[in-house]
Amino acid sequence: MAIITLTTDFGYKDPYVSALKGSIYSELDQALLVDISHQVTPFDTQECAYIVKNAFHYFPEGSIHLIGVDAEATPENQHLVVLLQGHYFIVANNGIIELLMGDQQPEKVYSVALPNAASLSFPEIHVLAKVACHLARGGTLEVIGKPFEGLKGTKDFEAHITDNGKKIQGSIEYIDNYGNIITNIDRHLFEAYRNGRDFEILIRDKKITEVYESYSGFVNFELEKSKRKGPGDFLALFNSAGVLEFAIYKSNAKTVGGARTLIGLKHRDPVTIIFN
Repeated sequence: MAIITLTTDFGYKDPYVSALKGSIYSELDQALLVDISHQVTPFDTQECAYIVKNAFHYFPEGSIHLIGVDAEATPENQHLVVLLQGHYFIVANNGIIELLMGDQQPEKVYSVALPNAASLSFPEIHVLAKVACHLARGGTLEVIGKPFEGLKGTKDFEAHITDNGKKIQGSIEYIDNYGNIITNIDRHLFEAYRNGRDFEILIRDKKITEVYESYSGFVNFELEKSKRKGPGDFLALFNSAGVLEFAIYKSNAKTVGGARTLIGLKHRDPVTIIFN
């Protein structure tokens, strides 16, 4: 049976996560449920897309990903099932799937057509979960919907080139549990326009001229500990998702603070790269 993953902005205080899982088990008691996250900032589609995008490809093809963020149906926010890279995504047409796609094109996009689906206030249970169970049982898309065109674009969330290739203008896309700052500037874009040139990265009042491959990459272990960079120092790296990230080395966001609090950064703050 296919795995069903769950991503929502429900949090854990309320009964919503348990109710969602219970509704799936009531319909499909052998379901294989995996939580991706239930701590997405409410209605933050960009943050949700980043989390799912960097988790789903670790699951086997045929997995079903239920995304319950900004999921209430409206005439402009239809419920969809999207087949992308061999995975099924059950999601509202709110821009999340476009962010997930990147340069890829979906194999299929279907709008969901269940009776009275648009009028329900808990669509994750009454619509998305039912669609997930249908697919997990081997059901086809044609039974629960019809082909759809009109995915919402998300160009406003993409990094872009300015000054005839001399600058990349991006922004903060996500802040993780460590307080690390993750941007929407990916390595491919950076390398394509760098062309061997020196660069400066400007973020708040910081100027950075080197990007590392790992968190400890900026530590010169040949120096004595008292003379080398280490815990508490600010650095930039390309993370495992291939995007530019800023971090405080070995910080703890819950005690001394992370890059978000110590540098004073927040979601969607600008990040600029200047090539010299």
